[in-house]
Amino acid sequence: MTHAIVLIEAERDAMPTLGGALADVEGVAEAWSVTGEWDFVAMLRVRSPDEIAEVVTGRLARVPGIRRTSTMVAFEVFSKHDLEALFSIGA
Repeated sequence: MTHAIVLIEAERDAMPTLGGALADVEGVAEAWSVTGEWDFVAMLRVRSPDEIAEVVTGRLARVPGIRRTSTMVAFEVFSKHDLEALFSIGA
């Protein structure tokens, strides 16, 4: 599994609906509205690194209301939730 974080600057009139549109994109596991320089963060979870380009340049690029993006690919993922789920198997 490959993970990436996409920071998204939105057009102002797209703010009310863009979060739901982002969450509907195949490959986007979660989308958050955030404060600061960026308006939204999309968490991508895909099978291979090659799929990140397809999601960002092929799918997200078609979503109206996105002004610009910045993508970070994760080397490793550390999650307390995932560790708890692993150790609860068979319990």
